[in-house]
This record gives sequence, structure tokens and C-alpha cells, in this order.
Amino acid sequence: MAYVTTSDGVDIFFKDLGPRDAQPIVFHHGWPLSSDDWDAQVLFFLQKGYRVVAHDRRGHGRSSETGTGHDMDHYAADVAAVSDHLDLRNAVHIGHSTGGGEVARYVARHGEPNGRVARAVLVSAVPPLMVKTENNPGGLPIEVFDGFRAALAANRAQFFLDVPSGPFYGYNREGAKVDQGVIQNWWRQGMMGSAKAHYDGIKAFSETDQTQDLKAISVPTLVLHGEDDQIVPIGASAHQSIKLLKNGTLKTYPGFGHGMLTVNADVLNADLLAFVQG
Repeated sequence: MAYVTTSDGVDIFFKDLGPRDAQPIVFHHGWPLSSDDWDAQVLFFLQKGYRVVAHDRRGHGRSSETGTGHDMDHYAADVAAVSDHLDLRNAVHIGHSTGGGEVARYVARHGEPNGRVARAVLVSAVPPLMVKTENNPGGLPIEVFDGFRAALAANRAQFFLDVPSGPFYGYNREGAKVDQGVIQNWWRQGMMGSAKAHYDGIKAFSETDQTQDLKAISVPTLVLHGEDDQIVPIGASAHQSIKLLKNGTLKTYPGFGHGMLTVNADVLNADLLAFVQG
């Protein structure tokens, strides 16, 4: 297992697979998961000959538990530490949900300024801002995220069963084909991480305004979102992000939910590959 230690002493776990001289595809996972959530994409891109890198966010998966730094600034700086350690160049950064926010901040503040990024992909991503404010009337009320915090603090293990069993993968929709293995794998990844990191991470993914991050990105950026996303509503996220990006392309999927990278991997992988090759 490979780790890099950040400037504030946190050990970040990462996978680095495939030919070292191939173009890097860097994956950024969602809350409260780990790099394992990208298994379907990791195997797919390895088979296509790419170098694949995926890390566990601080306090998540196999990275260090820490009481501090659970915010987008630290998330992005941790990615920069991995990228610098591996000297990744011409990389494509792909982020899901909270990982999409991580991608936006990393590319805007570290990746583009250092000439390391070729393209970016935001999948079911949280930018520009999830919470409802006076300037963001289409966002979700703060009470929604307070409910997340209360459920996590009361019984994290049960909460981490309820989320994938219901809205995350759309398994609460009539006629949905429920995959217990997918639910159990979500629970496994979540329970590997730190309750403190997950609790603080709710604020990070819901209350971080990334308007300026999106405006600063100039590399080609693909925005993918399911039209039946019950976790990150498409109207307040993808439809707003595409207005802010200088070089963005939006693709939406009727009927697809938040966890479409897993349950619709065949469709998503083909679209990701087409964009990477474009």
C-alpha cells in the first residue's frame, strides 16, 4: 500500500496502477466513501492502457484519521500532494459528488496553475453550492444537512445502510432492481472512515461556495448528471456549473440517480472514455 504524507502530517493512501508513462486518470471519490468506489472505472481504464490513480480522502478509507482539515482547501491540497509526489502531468481529473468539489478546487488552485491538468470531469458533483442561501435560492435548506449530521451522530452504521438502500442509487424508486452487494459495499467503505471526518465533511460538501473555482477553470470540463439525482439535485448543481465554466460540456441522463457510476457503469465508462480521448 502506498502513502504520501501531507504538510500537516496526514498520511494519504493512494493507488497508482498501470503504465507509468501513460496518461494519468485521477479519480476523486464521494462522501463518505473511498477510492474503492471507482473499481468499475479503475478496471475499465486500466484495460484501455491508461495510468490510473485514486486516493482515499483524509479521514476516509485507509488514509489517516485526523481531527482537522475536513474542508475543500485541505482536500485539494492533499490531492496536490499526491499529484506532486507522483509528478502527474497531462492528467484527467474525474470527481464524483464531493469529489467533484475536490476536483474543482484542485484544478482551479493547484492543477492548472502548475500545468498538471489536461481535462476535468464533474460527475453528480456538488458545485457550485448545495445549501440554499439568499443568492442560491435553488439550493437545499440547511435543515436537510442538519438532518444528515443528526442521523450520523445518532447511529452512523444504520445511516450508512439507509442512504445506499434508498436515494443514493435510486433503490427507493418503484421497479428498481436492488443489488445488496452494492449496498453492503457502500456501507463497508463508509464504516472504514472516521465519524469526525464524515461529520465535518457534510459542511464541506454542502456549504462551500465554489463559484469562483468553476470560473477559474479553463481546461475542457465535462459535467455529467443524472436527471433523477435525489442527493445532489441537478438544477442547483450541473445546470448552474455549466453556466460558470469557460470550456464546459453538459450531459444529463434521464432516470439515472446519484450513484450512476456504479449501477450504470457501462454507459458512464463509455462517455468518460470518449471525453478523455477527445
